[in-house]
Amino acid sequence: MAPHMVDVYVGKRLRMRRTILGMSQEAIGNAIGVTFQQIQKYERGINRMGASRLYDFSRILGVPVSYFFEGLSDEGGSSEYNKGMADDASEFEHEKLSTRETLEMMRAYYRISDPQVRKRVFDLVKSLADTPEK
Repeated sequence: MAPHMVDVYVGKRLRMRRTILGMSQEAIGNAIGVTFQQIQKYERGINRMGASRLYDFSRILGVPVSYFFEGLSDEGGSSEYNKGMADDASEFEHEKLSTRETLEMMRAYYRISDPQVRKRVFDLVKSLADTPEK
């Protein structure tokens, strides 16, 4: 049986947050008392997470339980799952979040302790992204 799209979505959110924090599957597994293989299954949506497990992950990852469902529509899927075939490129947006370059940039950004400096860096990156290519 194929994984349910909500389980896959929640698993992607788990993987993204774990990776942003620089935690290995083994480290997070040890923190909640499961193997890294179980974490892999959660992240792929193969195994469902119960409420207590979601609570454990939210506590360890420093996010509210609702974090795992942010962006999920009322119909049970995310915008990436609800789009038609013409929008297939949007399915790869999540993969951009998992590249080493993106993750290193996000980790560095969150290590900036001064909120005003962090905001200026954010504004700079946005302005560079909005600059037309030559």
